[in-house]
Amino acid sequence: MNNILKSLAGSLAGACIVTAVHETLRRQVSDAPRMDILGMRAISKLMLKADTTPPQDKDELHTWALAGDIVSNTLYYSLAGTGKDAWWRGTILGVAAGAGALLLPGPLGLGEEPSNRTTKTQVMAFSYYLLGGLLAGAIGHALSDEE
Repeated sequence: MNNILKSLAGSLAGACIVTAVHETLRRQVSDAPRMDILGMRAISKLMLKADTTPPQDKDELHTWALAGDIVSNTLYYSLAGTGKDAWWRGTILGVAAGAGALLLPGPLGLGEEPSNRTTKTQVMAFSYYLLGGLLAGAIGHALSDEE
């Protein structure tokens, strides 16, 4: 398996864990971040800018947002790559994504509440993305041909 496929395997795992943790905790914890809402808003906003009507059915829009999260996070976490330094790259990517989850929604016009409602919400949002980066880096490292 070449390094690109190995990197994508790790990044897909990281992206899926971010989405799975988010979807599980948002149903069980009142202060959980609602990154799905940010995704739904982003998709609607982009589609309207492109003179396209976004899905009117909330379940369909939610599905699009989850799929978009997995695809975009997979591509992002793939930057962790493989090899002995994949851990560090994954960690840095996770920290950057976590910071972005807290700092970018407001300036992007998506609203701040879904990721910044409470301190607990902020810690959870940051932690999801850090976990995704750590997992992508760990798998990239484990699949590496380097010692």
